[in-house]
Amino acid sequence: MPPLSPYRRLFRLPGARAFTAGNLIARLPMGMFSVSAVVMIAGTRGSYALAGAVTATGLAATAVVAPWTARLVDRYGQARVALPATVIAVLGSLALLLCVRHDAPDWTLFASYAATATTPNTGGMSRARWAHLLGGDAKALHTANSFEQAADELCFMLGPVLAAFLCGAFFPEAGTLVGAVLLLTGMLLFTTRRATEPPVRARTPAKAPLRAAGMPPLLAVCLALGGIFGSTEVVTLAFADERGHRSAAGVVLALQAAGSCAAGLLYGSVKPAGPAATRLSWCVAAMGALLTLPLLAAALTGSLPLLAGALLVAGMATAPTMVTTMTLVQQRTPEGRLNEGMTLAVTGLLGGIAGGSAVGGWTVEHVSATAGYGIPVTAAALALVLSLVGASNRFTHPRPTH
Repeated sequence: MPPLSPYRRLFRLPGARAFTAGNLIARLPMGMFSVSAVVMIAGTRGSYALAGAVTATGLAATAVVAPWTARLVDRYGQARVALPATVIAVLGSLALLLCVRHDAPDWTLFASYAATATTPNTGGMSRARWAHLLGGDAKALHTANSFEQAADELCFMLGPVLAAFLCGAFFPEAGTLVGAVLLLTGMLLFTTRRATEPPVRARTPAKAPLRAAGMPPLLAVCLALGGIFGSTEVVTLAFADERGHRSAAGVVLALQAAGSCAAGLLYGSVKPAGPAATRLSWCVAAMGALLTLPLLAAALTGSLPLLAGALLVAGMATAPTMVTTMTLVQQRTPEGRLNEGMTLAVTGLLGGIAGGSAVGGWTVEHVSATAGYGIPVTAAALALVLSLVGASNRFTHPRPTH
């Protein structure tokens, strides 16, 4: 009988399939909400500037609120905190929908969307469950982290497409409404699977993840990586729009996510070699090298199909980089505060995405969309320098025990 694949062995663990199903349902809306909000607000208010400002406000609120939500999850448990936090976020989404539909003042849109910042970091909670189930099995945890990253890419690949379809085929608020229903349903399924939930520690470690050895430079890497993602999205939208194919931009970006998803699954099936800190530098270097392909495709050919192929290949470095990053976050976060540590990493990514979007938009407007593809390459070079600094300082301590 042939040996089981790493993923089949992973999902033979009791309860793994059940909590993963709920997690995937709850995670899909993460790729839907911002697109749905932009389409809904711009379509009814006639202002992309207003739509962008509202979504930026929600992003900023998430950066502030998410670490606190994660800290409560670590302290009181996933079921006790994540479900009420999700209910608040869903009510915020529904309030936004009603405010848009009934032509409420603009300030109500900002307030409603800011309330969605309580949405728990579903991917972080799922990774925490794998860490609990797998104990000290580093190889199996590598496979689990790779699966989670592939799931992230799949959701951010399908979410915008689903949102655009719902808003266009039915009514402008359909994407937000369906996303809210999926989020609440998935979180109910996820949090009711209590057998796989990590136990709450009687005493939470005093040291915050932000002050743990090696975390500040790692979070700086996350910030730079977010700059890659944010600038690439904006620049690609502008590049496609310049050529009269803005509707194809979603497909082009989905190909980049598809490349990352495939690479993530492949990366999880092989045994990682060497310390994670060293692997991160190699992954980021590969990411920077591959990101020169979209720049060359845009500058030398100006062809959208060739750009799509270049982004597909460039995306293949994303998942290995993010898997290794999350592995380091798990190693460096004090035990008992894993959700908070991983949410800080996500917050760093969100901050980088916001900054990358702003710089990418400025470059597109004042220079060109083609020149904008130099920004992801620059951000990758910065991430490489920061990762090398972290590795040279030997911030590779295992999680302290308490």
